[in-house]
Amino acid sequence: MKYKNFISAVSEARLSKYKYATKGKKKQLIQLYHHNIKLSQRMFGVIGMFEIILRNAIYRHYTKQYNNSEWIITEARYGKLLEHEANSINKTKTKFIRLGTYSADKMVATFSFGFWTYLFSRRNYRLGGKTLLQIFPYRKKGVKAIEIYNELNSIREFRNRVAHHEPICFDKEKNINSTYAWKIYKLICTYLEYMGYDATKALKIVEKPDSVLRALEKMNTNMNKNSGEVSN
Repeated sequence: MKYKNFISAVSEARLSKYKYATKGKKKQLIQLYHHNIKLSQRMFGVIGMFEIILRNAIYRHYTKQYNNSEWIITEARYGKLLEHEANSINKTKTKFIRLGTYSADKMVATFSFGFWTYLFSRRNYRLGGKTLLQIFPYRKKGVKAIEIYNELNSIREFRNRVAHHEPICFDKEKNINSTYAWKIYKLICTYLEYMGYDATKALKIVEKPDSVLRALEKMNTNMNKNSGEVSN
């Protein structure tokens, strides 16, 4: 695709950050956009794998605690753990029953990363019996549920940026920067290890973002070296 067609297809407004970060250099702008897409794809795969592992750990924990594989349904009542999500849970259950596809596994797979993250909030951690940290037997000493909630929430916010096609390769000053993505990636690896997994092995099935993150760092270094050049 020619540069002018690329700009027209993606839009000037969406590419304004890329244009600023690459000082108007056409080749570098397209390269940076490509890096961001590739990074987003790989991070989404990493987060998706982490989300599956996390929600399954939470589900198993409460299934054992409540001695009930249908705890998502039974806790969706007044005064119970999932009181605030009761309307959504019951609608989802009704839909699956109507379609003849209802199962506990189907329910688990339906709810968002936010649903599982919110179980670590102060209210839900308390109503859940203050036991949910048990899914992280190798967590660092002294870590609290609210700290875990905040860090999982930061992963959720990053996930939403990727899902809404927002760039993840800039800092607040619109410069090329891989710090944000590195932080989230390392956080995910940390939480996998808290659960007792080898992060490298757990993420082996997905493409990891390391090479793209390093490419961004190299690009940023080169842009800074050539900052005095005239835009092409």
